[in-house]
Amino acid sequence: MPLLRNIAALIALAIAVTITTPPAKADDYPSRPVRIIVPFGAGGPTDVYARAIAEELRKSMHQTFVMENRPGAGTTIGTEVVAKSPPDGYTLLMVSGTQTVNETLYPHKQYQLMRDLVPIAPLIDTDLVLVVHPSVPAKNLGELLALARAKPGTINFGSSGPGSNYHMAGELLKNLAGIDIVHVPYKGSTGARNDILSGQIQMLFDSVPTMAPMIKAGLVRALGTSGKTRSSTLPDVPTIAEAGVPGFNATLWVGFMAPAGTPQPIVDRLNSEITKILARPDIKEAWEKTGATPIVMMQPEFKKFMDAQIAKWADVIKANHIPPIN
Repeated sequence: MPLLRNIAALIALAIAVTITTPPAKADDYPSRPVRIIVPFGAGGPTDVYARAIAEELRKSMHQTFVMENRPGAGTTIGTEVVAKSPPDGYTLLMVSGTQTVNETLYPHKQYQLMRDLVPIAPLIDTDLVLVVHPSVPAKNLGELLALARAKPGTINFGSSGPGSNYHMAGELLKNLAGIDIVHVPYKGSTGARNDILSGQIQMLFDSVPTMAPMIKAGLVRALGTSGKTRSSTLPDVPTIAEAGVPGFNATLWVGFMAPAGTPQPIVDRLNSEITKILARPDIKEAWEKTGATPIVMMQPEFKKFMDAQIAKWADVIKANHIPPIN
């Protein structure tokens, strides 16, 4: 009987602790350093803006935000690390359009993006620009499309790898314009950029901030930008939509996610802090000078945006018969 009484007492104590333990409070967070997993290599656009926001979060939340680059397998390695981390707000993920593409392109990965992670807030949106080597006999997008239709399967375009923003922009162009161009994947952006300059590949989608100096130097020719409005960095370059492919929109966007089950007060606190930072005039002005536009969304709105991105790229992948990656 004493043993039974002791067991009963322990159960009662456990129940009492469970009942009286308060829910997670945003005011208590963060009490130790927060790790941000960036599933890309150091130095790229995602990495650069992630480091900038990490420094601003350090200032506003009075705690260190530590960057950790975990590239590989089209972002699935780093994303899986976060998906399997404790849902306590101390491991965050930098998410981009690439991960929404991977929901269809990598059917056998060990996580599902919207099941195993929760959206927190977007960060930035930046246009891509379509460039060709000067040897390509096309002075504008209309001439490039005419050339591609006259010689199907002969024009190639490079990218930083299957499923990347640059790859999918090319696939979207194929889909909407009804052309046959050949994808040449690289292991990262550097090789593709080197080869567009040397003429080894004929066309490339890349970020506006990266390509703008090369365009202005005459090393490549810009035929169109990928957003809904013209880029402030390249105001003389038409959007692809206005240059002849209505409905084209394929930008490079970046945001934050956390493991599913992260307490809502923590998600709300992070969304609030990020929103305050992005609303600051100095941040907006500085980032827009580099070709990036801060995006402000409440958490439910960001979730809807990500769901729509997954559906959009699933349609493009299926329409273009892009094989899955195992």
